[in-house]
Amino acid sequence: MFFRRFIALVCSMATVFAPVLAANDDLPDIGSPADTVLSRDMEQQIGRSIYKSLRDTGKVITDPEIQEYIQDIGQKIAANATDNGQRFRFFVVDDPAINAFALPGGYVGVHSGLLLATATESELAGVLAHEISHVTQRHISRAIYANQRASILTMAALLGAILLGAATGSGDAIQGAVAAAQGAAVQQQINFTRANEYEADRIGIGLMASAGFNPDAMAGFFETLARQSGPLASQAPEFLRTHPVTVNRIAEARERAAQVVPRAEVASTTGYSLARARLRLLGSPSPEAALARFTSDLHDPGHVADVGAEYGLALARLQTGDAGQAREAFAGLVEKNPGVIAFHTGLAQAEMAAGDERSAFATYERAMQLFPRNVPLTIHYAEALMQHERAGQAHRVLLDLLNIVPPTPEQVRLIALAASAAGDTGDAHYYMAEYHLIAGDLNLAADELRVALGIPGLDSVQRARFSSRLTEIQQVLTRLQSEKRMSQPARNPGFDS
Repeated sequence: MFFRRFIALVCSMATVFAPVLAANDDLPDIGSPADTVLSRDMEQQIGRSIYKSLRDTGKVITDPEIQEYIQDIGQKIAANATDNGQRFRFFVVDDPAINAFALPGGYVGVHSGLLLATATESELAGVLAHEISHVTQRHISRAIYANQRASILTMAALLGAILLGAATGSGDAIQGAVAAAQGAAVQQQINFTRANEYEADRIGIGLMASAGFNPDAMAGFFETLARQSGPLASQAPEFLRTHPVTVNRIAEARERAAQVVPRAEVASTTGYSLARARLRLLGSPSPEAALARFTSDLHDPGHVADVGAEYGLALARLQTGDAGQAREAFAGLVEKNPGVIAFHTGLAQAEMAAGDERSAFATYERAMQLFPRNVPLTIHYAEALMQHERAGQAHRVLLDLLNIVPPTPEQVRLIALAASAAGDTGDAHYYMAEYHLIAGDLNLAADELRVALGIPGLDSVQRARFSSRLTEIQQVLTRLQSEKRMSQPARNPGFDS
């Protein structure tokens, strides 16, 4: 329950950040009045900080296939947004509540419960398009600009409580923060939020249609949630409480979608089915419970044929220790769907679990040739190599991937472990420096690079790379320290002790 309150507050970030950052009235007005209180750099810093705190609680799902799927569909939609240099990071939060949220700086989170509540991929695309529009329209910054007179101390305390609660799981701090936020709300803020919701709907419908999704699905999903709500507000899905849906709003969304031509039915992709199957498995109380659920689905006469259920059943068999049947199931899936990468990965994992290491690595290597630099495949292959004392090869495979694909923190940590296990100690510390940089901790990153430079036997290329990176970080640290000193008021000499 604590985490749901936390996300609900993040969804209304205008109330949280407005007074904290509005105190600096000296920033130049460039492009938008909102920039005077919250620049794009500041948005990025805030979003990264909150995302890190979420990740540190273990609530962000790091499953490679789920990560890749949500990032791919999100980027497909975001590619149709106005090109203003905005970067996005999409992620799934392990929470059964039906909700989604946008953070400053382009961080968009979707609860596992929402993804499972959607009936089609277009419904999921509608939610993502809506959240993307909150970011591209800078609703957080605009709300901050509109509410600069709120209490700085109250909102600063609220922000601290939220981040503390995210890090410690303390519900008491969040409850106090919620009460403070609700007490500070005014009708102007409510109206501003409603206007943002309508605008995000309008722009989001255009984005999802341009990306090839059914524009009717946004209003359809909102309407489905509204019908499922109980008579009491507390029984409504979290999404309806953080994104209030009215009859007028649904009607306007339908009217907007009707203007998009041509429109055609859009089938959900295999990736959508597989991501849902993996989430169902991850969210099950046990592999045995998941096995029973997938088996029931496949034998239900009224169940619509879905390759996701077959995939989920094979995964559940693998997790319950039935490697033989899992191997047979994945072999059949590969034969019928040779272009689906997850089936090749599943087959290799089942072969490995069955003790057939030779076949497993042959399957991995064949898949690597068919689908070079696919992130989940490469990650699983590298993990298998490390488990069988082939860390040097794992290091090379990961380096080939991560030199091309922007890595996640988990992937950077994995390559650091591979390098360390392979005896490449200098590279291991270099990778850990990059890990700390992603987390925004420049001092720890610099420390890792100093350790790396002290490792005996570095070649000239390594030493130059480590030194160059350390110099970059030191220059940024020096600049930040200088800016901090400049921002501090001058001391009165008469009070020096």
